[in-house]
Amino acid sequence: MDGEIYLAYRLRRPVGEGRGYAVVVARAVGGERPETLAVIESDRLSAESLERPALVVTPEGSWRLYLSCATPGTKHWRVEVIEAADPRSFDPSTAEVVLPGSDAIGVKDPVILLQGDKWHLWASCHPLADPDEADRMVTDYATSADGLDWTWHGTVLTGRPGRWDARGVRISSVVTAGGRTVACYDGRASATENYEERTGIAVGDGFGMFEQQGTGPAAVSPYAGGGLRYVTALPLGHGEWRLYYEATRADGAHELRTELIAA
Repeated sequence: MDGEIYLAYRLRRPVGEGRGYAVVVARAVGGERPETLAVIESDRLSAESLERPALVVTPEGSWRLYLSCATPGTKHWRVEVIEAADPRSFDPSTAEVVLPGSDAIGVKDPVILLQGDKWHLWASCHPLADPDEADRMVTDYATSADGLDWTWHGTVLTGRPGRWDARGVRISSVVTAGGRTVACYDGRASATENYEERTGIAVGDGFGMFEQQGTGPAAVSPYAGGGLRYVTALPLGHGEWRLYYEATRADGAHELRTELIAA
């Protein structure tokens, strides 16, 4: 059995009733039944909503929580970071913006991978010029020497016209296995599928560009809009993987699920 896993996930109410109102940091012994360690509420960050966070341990042993924050009254998103010595002690008053976005682009949902002395980041980027088009998304790639000051290298995954992922794509997890770089990503065909993205697989030559695999999604929920998104794949060794993802239930609500699989 796998040991302790630390994770961060957001709590969300329906649109108009609070959206992403908090992020939870938790510890799951055996990977299941997470125990809450900290709760970060959106109003502590002057955020209209919080979306998918990223939890990272630095080489120095400190903890970082990267938070996707919606700027109130706009379609803009930014990413802020909180650093702490312990996952129980994140203090929102110390948060700093690390991915500000711009007047033209909103940035959120970071996926972060640290290899050696280099940090890699993939983020969902949304155009802001037309509010009706702000749900469109591509994934851009950045690198850093410290996880705070990032250099962007352009778009590495885009939607495919006429396919199930035409409206937008968002990388949710990146792993290296068998000499390949493999990403899980969320995709949707239209604006009406917002919040009900399905999961696809993309393969990269290194970290700088990915190509979608197959003609349809790799994983969907059997219920309602079919949403199955934000897949995170954690290697446990000996060919085992722990998956976490958000899925649509029979009643239309979404819940956090986990699976243990063998490669």
